[in-house]
This record gives sequence, C-alpha cells and structure tokens, in this order.
Amino acid sequence: MTRLYLDWNATTPLRAEARAAMVQAMEITGNPSSVHAEGRAAKAAIETARAQIAAALGADGADIIFTSGATEAAALALAGRAVACAPVEHDAVAAWCDNSLPVDGWGRVTVSDPARATLQLANSETGVVQNLPDGLWAADLTQGFGKIPFAFNWLGITCGFISAHKLGGPKGIGALVVKRGTEIAAQLRGGGQEMGRRAGTENLIGIAGFGAAAQAAAADLAQGRWDGVAQIRNILKEALEFPTKEVYFPGWETPLECKAMGKGPLTVLPNTLSVVAPGWKGETQVMRMDLAGYAISAGSACSSGKVRASRVLAAMGWGEEEAGSAIRISLGPGVTRDEVLRFADTWRAALQKHRGRR
Repeated sequence: MTRLYLDWNATTPLRAEARAAMVQAMEITGNPSSVHAEGRAAKAAIETARAQIAAALGADGADIIFTSGATEAAALALAGRAVACAPVEHDAVAAWCDNSLPVDGWGRVTVSDPARATLQLANSETGVVQNLPDGLWAADLTQGFGKIPFAFNWLGITCGFISAHKLGGPKGIGALVVKRGTEIAAQLRGGGQEMGRRAGTENLIGIAGFGAAAQAAAADLAQGRWDGVAQIRNILKEALEFPTKEVYFPGWETPLECKAMGKGPLTVLPNTLSVVAPGWKGETQVMRMDLAGYAISAGSACSSGKVRASRVLAAMGWGEEEAGSAIRISLGPGVTRDEVLRFADTWRAALQKHRGRR
C-alpha cells in the first residue's frame, strides 16, 4: 500500500521550487562576505531570498535575520528577557518563559502585558489560532505562515519566528523577523553577518530554498489551495465521529467541565485536527497507524522521538487520560478526500478493535 503522509505540521514535503533554488545555489562558489564577484553572487542570492520571504510574510521594511530554525530565532528574541507565555506554547518558546499566561478550555490565551509576552499565532497540536494583542513583544508564526492570511506589518508585534520546513522549504533554516530599529543582542558572536545579530557564514543553500518555498507558499494561499485543504479536513473530522460520543476534538470543543465557557476560538488552522479517543494511548495509535501505512503524530515533533501526554491539552483543562490519548492529524495540499476517508476507516476499525479488548 502507498503510504499516506498526514504529519504536515511536523514537517512538509520539499517543494519543487525550493529544490530547484537549492540546486542552483549549490553552483555558487563564493562566500557571501567576500567582496569579489563570486562573493557578491552569493550575497545577491541571499538578498533575493530575504526579499521573497519579506513579500510572502508582509514584512516589507522589517529585518529578517536568518537562523538555523525557529528554535534559534526564539532564543535570539527571548534570551535574557523577562517574558511571559502560556503553557500551550511550543517547547522552543516555553523554555525561555514563565508559562504564567492563562489558557481557557478552547485554547485561547489571555495576555495582560503584551510588551513582556510572547504568544503563538497558531498551535501546532490543536490548530487554534490566537488573536495577537497589539504591542506584543514576540509571536511564533511558524505554523500560520503560508497556511492562513496575515501580514507581519499588520500584526502589531515586534518579533516573529518562522521556519522553512513548515511550508515546503528545507530543514535547518529559519528566521527571526524584527521590526526595524529594535535592539536584538547577538547570541552567536564572532562575525558581522546578519546585521551583526547572528555570526557565522550564512547557509546559502538553505536560505535559497527558504525564499523559493515562501514565494510558492504565498501563491498557494492567494489561489485558495488551503481552502480546499480545510474542506478535506472537515470531511475527515466528520468521518472520525461516532454516533455515540467516543471521540473528542480539542479546539473544536472544550473539556466537559468547561462547557459553560461560551463560544470557541475564531478559527483553527485549515489543515489540523486534534483527536482524543480516551483510553487509547496516543503513542499506541501512532504506531498502529504507522504499521497500517499512515504517518500521524501524538503532538509536537521536537522532543527527540519521545511521546508523552499533551501538555497543551492539559493546559486547556483536559484530564490526564484524555491528554495521553490524543493524536494530531495534519494535512497539506494534494491530500484527497478518498485518502482521508481510507485513513478514517482504518482508524475507526482499529479503535473498535481496541475497545473490544478492554
């Protein structure tokens, strides 16, 4: 059976445009810091990619500082600062913050002091999209970039983290986007690259792929391709539901004790579905579906292969059993209705078999 990849929030397939740009960049000999013709050619390729990313992100006039990924970008923006965040943030952000911001049962975060806070635009596990308050110091834009429409310049934030491999670019390259004039202290020192904020010879090949991927992702968004993905995701959600309540969808509904909390979030990412089947461990589900030919996850993929109960769901008020029984299914353009229905049939049959053994 042909395998079906349903873990796009962990990483995306490499776009053809990114691959072509990377191959072309491999032919450039010079060091971007050299002043001769070969060095200038390398520098020009980097600046082309920087402009492509700025245009795709709506960040004209902002500084784009290339890093090894969104994790390093978060460290560059947050290290040495007293910053608050919520326990639903990615580990790369939560490691630098006090995790004190409150979260409700829908996954919505309340920020009291935006200038001293960081907040994700969209959650990688539930897909919940936040309303970013004006004046926010930093925002993790990684999951939203290329999937939902927004512009950095309109968000009212000072810093943003982005990563290439979440939108069809190569792994190991990302960027910190900074409102021009903002002071950012370099963490890697020893050279004047990236406006003196990130020393070290630039990853020319990765940067070229990032720029091409960002440009292609912006075109997909403008052409409505992610609206089609949302339709397929909704078909999948309907196919996974049972007449009797055996499955829950965090972000679309709240834990039972939170039902009086009013309406849910304004939106979720068009490709993301968090599914809880209480009593069936997420780790077991991932392995069972892998053997059946489907790649899904039990949460964030940045924990060195470890699978544990979702702290995101725990923060939203889901119980220990539910938080340990969650999987994340994340789609991308090209995933079809027939494919997700085939997955739903396989998953439902496995769940029923599991229930029969209990």
